[in-house]
Amino acid sequence: MQALSQLSYTPKRGAHSNHTFQMCKAVFGRLGRPVGSYLVNCDDCLYSIGLMSGFRKSRLAPIAALILAGCATNGDPRDPLEPVNRAVYAFNDTIDRAALEPLASGYRAVTPRPVQTGLRNFYSNLDDVTVFANSVLQLRLAQSLSDLMRIAFNTTFGFFGFIDLASEMGLKKHNEDFGQTLGYWGLSSGPYLVLPFFGPSSVRDGVGLVVDNAYTDVVSNHDHIETRNYNLAARIVTRRADLLDATKAMAEAALDEYEYSRDFYLERREALAHDARPQQAE
Repeated sequence: MQALSQLSYTPKRGAHSNHTFQMCKAVFGRLGRPVGSYLVNCDDCLYSIGLMSGFRKSRLAPIAALILAGCATNGDPRDPLEPVNRAVYAFNDTIDRAALEPLASGYRAVTPRPVQTGLRNFYSNLDDVTVFANSVLQLRLAQSLSDLMRIAFNTTFGFFGFIDLASEMGLKKHNEDFGQTLGYWGLSSGPYLVLPFFGPSSVRDGVGLVVDNAYTDVVSNHDHIETRNYNLAARIVTRRADLLDATKAMAEAALDEYEYSRDFYLERREALAHDARPQQAE
């Protein structure tokens, strides 16, 4: 469930079809919404959307599709388990189309926009606990203090996080998890993995996901089972609702959705782990 904004983009001369991490702005940035547990704020372009939009409107579309499909099957050393990953990706996509997408569509159709924003803020505030813990593990004292202040202000004056006062006060929302912490201390991502139900990941990030869920995820660690399960389901639906327009755009733009989501995920996670930012396209 990757996010894409619908836009018209004219690729620059000399751009390459393997342009991946520079996708961020056109893919996620213009949505201005959280993507899963990640906040995307990149400032570049998506070459492939403009490329594919042009091809699909052209009489050369079948030829172009064959050419680019050949490029897409070269294999990637970061993805030695590609056949298995593709099978899991197809499974996740089936579940999404059958259940999550209809639920998210219904939620967005009947829920007032302010309520959607409030719920998004609420779960983002809970996620700040994980962010704070991993900021501490990375020995980022200033960032840790900022994260803690976000939690304090939003939980108290922001009505348990439904209002994001901290951002209005200049306390930036950070993006940290244990997978990034492992990367920050030098552990490589390992092979790319697609996890059932969870989607794109890697060996390192899979371990990070387990640790975060076990120790720092407020929702997963709630003692009251009924409350925990309700909030887990509600969090999934609200996040999926944020990506409805995005996934539709990706389906229209990408010849190979699996390869597209893999390349974006791996490069962005590597950048996040090392506090890098995507370079501006020249």
